[in-house]
Amino acid sequence: MKKFILITGASGGIGQAIAYHLAQQGYHLYLHYHKNEQAINSLLDRLQLFGGEYIPIQADLAVPDGYKQIVSQIFSLDGIIHCGGNSQYGLLMDLQLADLEALMNVHVLNPIMLTKELLPKLLAKGAGNIIVITSIWGQTGAACEVAYSAVKGAQIAFVKALSKELALNGIRVNGIAPGAIDTPMMEGFSQEEVDRIAFEIPMGRLGFPAEIADAAAFLLSDKASYITGQILAVNGGWYS
Repeated sequence: MKKFILITGASGGIGQAIAYHLAQQGYHLYLHYHKNEQAINSLLDRLQLFGGEYIPIQADLAVPDGYKQIVSQIFSLDGIIHCGGNSQYGLLMDLQLADLEALMNVHVLNPIMLTKELLPKLLAKGAGNIIVITSIWGQTGAACEVAYSAVKGAQIAFVKALSKELALNGIRVNGIAPGAIDTPMMEGFSQEEVDRIAFEIPMGRLGFPAEIADAAAFLLSDKASYITGQILAVNGGWYS
């Protein structure tokens, strides 16, 4: 039987890696993106090798009610992977309200409302998975990323609470908290800064998007059938 997974932020480094890995495993995918149509088209070209159904969905999750652009295009559904997001650097005293509202919309408000609207599709099947790609900073906090840390912390609380609410319905809810991953999000750092971060990580390197994809595939699988409400840290031992 076909299984359909929605991946938000599928045009990003981690989102693309997850999409590719799941397509290899035979999943059919709804691939959300915002502006990076070139990346999503390139991803679609690479996925054709696996012969599944791959449906692109454009939506701006930084605005209120952005989730509605996605909900109307989802039919059969077996899981949701919330991977959309962006970071925000700077001192809290320099934070602008508009930037905070956009972060809240992308990381908290739209994911929660999107999940709410799509839950009946999972409940009707009596099974399903919801995975949130959060962050190490949601667990430990980061100076100069206070707002980002706050919304990622909210995602972790969402996972823990919703997992309890849905456990008896056969729906598992988990999170993955990546550390420093080698994606375009790191392009704002100089090579010297990246080297310094790698030095701080016990494994001595940044993570790879494929390693996050492996974790997501595991949590979706029957091998994780008794795992819910957990935040899987994939961080090379950083801040453990």
